[in-house]
Amino acid sequence: MVFNRYPVWKNILVLVVMIVAFFYAAPNLFGDDPAVQISGANAAIPVTQETAAAVKQTLQNAQLNAKQIEWQNHSLLLRFASTDNQLKAREAIQQALGNDYLVALNLAPRTPAWLKSIGAMPMKYGLDLRGGIYLLMQVDADSVLKQQVEGDLNNISQLLRTERIRYSGISRQNDNNIAVEFHSADALNDAYSTLSQHFTEFNWTKNNLTLQGVFSPVVLQQARQEILDKTANTLRNRVNELGVSEAVVTQQGASRIAVELPGILDTAEAKNILGKTATLEFHLVDAENDPHSAIGGLAPPNTKLYQYNGQPVLLKNPIILHGSSITSARSGMGEDGRASVDIRFSGSEESLFSRISGENIGKPMAIVYVDTKPQTTMVNGQKVVSFTTERRVISVATIQSMLGSPFQVTGLSSQEEARTLALLLRAGALSAPVAVIEEREMGPSLGEQNIHMGIMSVVVGFALVVLFMALYYRVMGLIADLALGMNLILIVAILSLLGATLTLPGIAGIVLTVALAADANVLIFERIREELRNGAGIQASIHAGYERALVTIVDANVTTLIVAIVLFSLGSSVVKSFAVTVTIGVLTSMFTAITGTRAIVNLMYGGKPVKHISIGL
Repeated sequence: MVFNRYPVWKNILVLVVMIVAFFYAAPNLFGDDPAVQISGANAAIPVTQETAAAVKQTLQNAQLNAKQIEWQNHSLLLRFASTDNQLKAREAIQQALGNDYLVALNLAPRTPAWLKSIGAMPMKYGLDLRGGIYLLMQVDADSVLKQQVEGDLNNISQLLRTERIRYSGISRQNDNNIAVEFHSADALNDAYSTLSQHFTEFNWTKNNLTLQGVFSPVVLQQARQEILDKTANTLRNRVNELGVSEAVVTQQGASRIAVELPGILDTAEAKNILGKTATLEFHLVDAENDPHSAIGGLAPPNTKLYQYNGQPVLLKNPIILHGSSITSARSGMGEDGRASVDIRFSGSEESLFSRISGENIGKPMAIVYVDTKPQTTMVNGQKVVSFTTERRVISVATIQSMLGSPFQVTGLSSQEEARTLALLLRAGALSAPVAVIEEREMGPSLGEQNIHMGIMSVVVGFALVVLFMALYYRVMGLIADLALGMNLILIVAILSLLGATLTLPGIAGIVLTVALAADANVLIFERIREELRNGAGIQASIHAGYERALVTIVDANVTTLIVAIVLFSLGSSVVKSFAVTVTIGVLTSMFTAITGTRAIVNLMYGGKPVKHISIGL
């Protein structure tokens, strides 16, 4: 039996894996440039050569020099030598171009084009490393649940009428419960059977002649989680609309969402876009009744009184089109020269909207702008966030023909309002009102310091381990050191490929995996030395060292993986970053410490007579 000889394909596999890992880890060596990214506020305002010329002239007038100006995805990217020049350039360019263009701060990687062509990009850095804005947002899921229950009231009422089950009243009770009252026990029993079958999210109980529906705990928890998931997804879409790269949106607890915007310094703009709940509602105007008679509170049933251009207007309650059905929105100028938004929509409401508009040709239709704003008050020494919804009619127009997708919304007060509304409609309406309850800013200089300290911790830890292994295990220690370097390259390459965000806890995880990788080699080398002391031959000792230490290494790493998975499942975003790097590091360390070092040892000592092996004392 020939010990310690890998087949050629295994050696080639190890070599190919490391070459690929090197190329995908390499972009992290080139660093970033402070940059300013310029894009149109909407698709109707492109960035052209004339825009670029105006930007260059603005920089010249401000005595600022850009290292490089390049086109990137229909936008203009300007690289600068320092953060100070970046901030000055952004202010000057924004003043010169006005509100028609978005001028955003960015950090542009210096990755060569040939690496970008194979999809190799540097790791993303978290807020603690890059600097930027941290927003903690409270989600008002209760208001959404209340609306859902209100909708269930109408559906239950409609179902009971369809089934010809007579009831005396239906109402929403505290904690979003439903109570249906009846005149007879037979009607109560029939309703219980019907509602238990069709509205399974409620637990139905009989109480005298009242049927009570209570949200089941499981359904209530699922509903809240769904609201949070939808809200987080909408916030991600809005972040993308802002042109912010490397943003992190994560759930915090049962009712909060954290948004990290690395590299962004404009807190007011971020809060304005992310926290806004503006959307549109389309209503038919009640032209049969006099709105002036409703001013005293005598509005006809299923109508609501609004003001438009200083005059009262009655709108019918049913909403014929929600903002959530809108798939595309672009701000522009209407035929009257005022700000407008061009809208496309789809979904189940498209046919309803077209049918209702076709049935009401010659009648007026109103567009209502809806915005929910948070209010913070102090109750018993604690901050309590409440929400108020404001509605205003922005347009009343006569339906000239059946309306479909697309159409235009006019009546907005300014181009800025049109741009913001278009952005919010494109990104999607928030599933629930949100309020910013905490905000923190971190300057980029602190981020650079954190990056430097984090890298130094990895370098120092790596150097100490390398020195110990080389002094204690001699040549075999140098092989282990080479494997440690391979392990770091693999970790960085995988993090870069996954698009993971590196934070300070993540760097701590990398340092920990360096120790884990060295520990695996220590187990192997000590086993080899024990076999040599027992009189076994060199080839047999190497073989036994790797084979018999494998079980111990696997057991130790599996337990670490279990802990990392638990941390990732239950921990906060900070803990998850640590868990991700530990998980990746454990897997790569098993490859490099076992397969990688074995391949090198086999090339040096395997398959041939060896009289001496350099493995320390």
